[in-house]
Amino acid sequence: MKILICSFIDNNALCEQTAKLVNAAQIFGGDIDILCVGHNISESIKTNSFQGVKSHIIADNPKYIAGNAEYIADLLLHISQVYDVIIAPSTTIWKNILPRFAALCDIMMMSDVIKIDDINTYHRPIYAGNATAKISNMQSKKIMTLRTASFQPMNHAPLQGDVILSDFVPEQLHHTTFISQELSKTDRPELTSAKIVVSGGRGVGSADNFKIIYDFADILGAAVGASRAAVDAGYVPNDYQVGQTGKIIAPDIYIAVGISGAIQHLAGMKDSKTIIAINKDPDAPIFSVADYGIIGDLFDIIPQLMQEIKAK
Repeated sequence: MKILICSFIDNNALCEQTAKLVNAAQIFGGDIDILCVGHNISESIKTNSFQGVKSHIIADNPKYIAGNAEYIADLLLHISQVYDVIIAPSTTIWKNILPRFAALCDIMMMSDVIKIDDINTYHRPIYAGNATAKISNMQSKKIMTLRTASFQPMNHAPLQGDVILSDFVPEQLHHTTFISQELSKTDRPELTSAKIVVSGGRGVGSADNFKIIYDFADILGAAVGASRAAVDAGYVPNDYQVGQTGKIIAPDIYIAVGISGAIQHLAGMKDSKTIIAINKDPDAPIFSVADYGIIGDLFDIIPQLMQEIKAK
């Protein structure tokens, strides 16, 4: 059995999500290859890989920079014939690419897989995470996205096995043209891989008030998230959103500040190992999933917490 893991090169290295995909793929018991997609990436993986990886396929082309689904789906179609399982993370980019690739193969794909029993049995959340569907997939080729928050990362290891340069050259598609992209830059940990996340909600009150969330996160070395209400109100950019229509995360510690806990938000963070809620409404739904709850005004509580943390 041969397994292909799809990965974009992030900051000249294989991203932490890839480590979790490699770990998840171990259950299949076959040879694991990683498809590394990007531009000017040939040197980037030579010092960084994971245990259990047999080879790395380098797909290096400027047309891949923006994650254009048309080009990358054609790339997958070109190299995937020898693979029994194709896995990608449940990110915005791969959720756009894999359905197109699956349609070209005329194969049903599975999205947001959170557990793998064996080669034919999988689990995925439904109804905003309130139920889990058990799927029996008897197709000869399996195509799926995995929610990486549900899996532990594989240990890093020096590069082993072969490094193969893909000879596929994407055709020019006149109906799709990459113009530009605007990426948010931050020194804080990336939201989907951070061990600690501090999220703010509508209760923070304004974009200016969100500074208290940033300051609290900086003291903890945490990533910053937000509820959809905070994003819709313009307090923070869209890529901070945690929830059913945002990012699905499972950090070691999740601190929800001024977040009531709508079911859509809970779907994105309820798998966190420890949940701490700060809200002045004692009946807020967030307290139903919180391990620790603090009832009170966030603008009184957070400065006190910051003072105590600095003292220690």
